[in-house]
Amino acid sequence: MRHKRADARGEKIMRKVIAGILMGAAVLSLAACGKSETAQTTAAQAAESKDTQADSKAAAADTADKKEIVYGKSQGPYTELFEAAIVPILEKEGYTVKGVDFSELQTADIGLNDGDVDVNVEQHTAYMENFNKNYNADFVAICPIPTVPAGVYSEKYKSVDEIPDGAKVAVPNDAANTARCYLMLQKIGWIKLADDVDPSAVTQDDIVENPHIIEFTEMKSLTIPAAIQDFDYVAITGSVVYNAGIDPSTALATEDIQDHLVLQVVVKVKNKDAEWAKAIVDAYHSDEFKQYMEENNDGLWWIPDELK
Repeated sequence: MRHKRADARGEKIMRKVIAGILMGAAVLSLAACGKSETAQTTAAQAAESKDTQADSKAAAADTADKKEIVYGKSQGPYTELFEAAIVPILEKEGYTVKGVDFSELQTADIGLNDGDVDVNVEQHTAYMENFNKNYNADFVAICPIPTVPAGVYSEKYKSVDEIPDGAKVAVPNDAANTARCYLMLQKIGWIKLADDVDPSAVTQDDIVENPHIIEFTEMKSLTIPAAIQDFDYVAITGSVVYNAGIDPSTALATEDIQDHLVLQVVVKVKNKDAEWAKAIVDAYHSDEFKQYMEENNDGLWWIPDELK
């Protein structure tokens, strides 16, 4: 009887031992598989990372060294100057230059921000910085270019000195150009601005003296020329004067162009050192461009000192 019980206990113990061995083997097998799969996954991820880094470097190199330049076209004299004077220089350097049409500067900047184009030449630093802030963009100015000054125009008066009390005056409603026009109106003595005001951020609220009790209407720049008869005077930016076919020599006053209002070649930060971007800068500084401006500037353009 004791032998049977001992045999039974022995068989039971043996079964547990065998089960333990089998379980241990299974665990070891799973661990080995897990380690193998982990190692394979890690190796695959490392290879993918290397491929991604290589692709990124290749893409960056392609962007920097590419021979096709795509620019945003907006209505205004700056794109036309670029096409007439700069594109031929770039083509001589082996570049293919293509334009993409946009209805206005804001949409052109959105296209630049989205990567649809490489560059545009239709904005000053103040406008660019405002766009960067509002759209979380990363534009940078890489070269100043000839600029058409803003001016005061009228179909009712021949001098800014004739302004009557209660005069109605139209100014642009976009922040950067609103500021520049109020600065111009201070220059001619119509208003006085607060002493501590930021020149690039002037608004109507910054007017501390308005002796002629001028009634200002802020409106979209492009619509001002068509409404000029509804006002005593209008303040218009140079590009709008050009697009409307207004003779710039009829301006009754013009602005003093400050640094933040000089038009610029604008690109995304990642492209500022690209070879094609440097080629555009070189073209604006070339003797060929200087000669073009000497032969074609009838007084419309203010030229930065570094381009003279």
